[in-house]
Amino acid sequence: MGTTESEEHVLLSEEFIYCCGAATEVLKLGPWKDLWREKSPNLLFLIVPGNPGIVGYYRTFMQALYFGLNQQYPVWAISHAGHCVPPRSMSMTEDTDVKEIEDIFGLNGQIEHKLYFLKKNVPKDMKLVLIGHSIGCYIILELMKRAPELQVLRSVLLFPTIERMAQSPQGKFFTPVLCRLRYAVYIPAYLLSFLPDSIKACLVRFVLRGLKSVDEASVTASLNLFSVSCIANAMYMGSQEMMKVVDRDSSTIKQNLKKLIFYYGAVDNWCPVQYYEEMKNTFPDGDIRLCEKGIRHAFVLDSSKQMASMITDWLLDDLYN
Repeated sequence: MGTTESEEHVLLSEEFIYCCGAATEVLKLGPWKDLWREKSPNLLFLIVPGNPGIVGYYRTFMQALYFGLNQQYPVWAISHAGHCVPPRSMSMTEDTDVKEIEDIFGLNGQIEHKLYFLKKNVPKDMKLVLIGHSIGCYIILELMKRAPELQVLRSVLLFPTIERMAQSPQGKFFTPVLCRLRYAVYIPAYLLSFLPDSIKACLVRFVLRGLKSVDEASVTASLNLFSVSCIANAMYMGSQEMMKVVDRDSSTIKQNLKKLIFYYGAVDNWCPVQYYEEMKNTFPDGDIRLCEKGIRHAFVLDSSKQMASMITDWLLDDLYN
């Protein structure tokens, strides 16, 4: 059954918070805003995005997932630190006593950012279904490695960029851009930032014109990319991904294999089919799937509902048995 605009408006909570001193957007679906209440559900779905880590891209996906789960479980999504434009009352960073996380906008800082968020906002005994997209999959594996006490029921890793990013076809193109030429992008981004939002939205629609259908949530989310601060933080994180996401963490995967679902794209220039085949050979007993539906790496642009439907089917046994 489809959702109505009124239902979505009532259920969706959009919050901007400071997490580790960095502006962070959190989207929450479900009637349970406070997971610390006695009658709250015992399971939370948490989405960790790709890069750029703008949670607005996942709005349609979240809604489809939430209603596909019969509105029984809260579904949250957390942005990467500094990837979303905060409201005017907030700056991108704040003075904070949280000093233990250095380089908050780098890859390691983003991992610690998610750990800190979970520690401060989710009860220790809360069961989790973690859904990662692209570099979000790498972050989730690191969460499971660094915080084995987390009550992870399942981790769903969509189009996982967890190894050899710089060697992938996209990586070979973007590595020099992200590592050496990214500053050249800031000038046009700065100039475009002065355009009215209506003109920015038209530019986004023009770029996305090749899609079968343009998700308006994606158009709105893309407006964040006209902020120099947001695009600089996203590109800086991306430069570290190229340098640091090299070897697959087979040890962590092996230790958590029964909790993991991998979903690779059949045509994905960030994690080519070769990576899928090697994963299948290394972990023949793992739940490692290859897309048969032609879904693109950036599935949130046009396949959010289809992806959410598949995930609910995969998790039926875990949730209802």
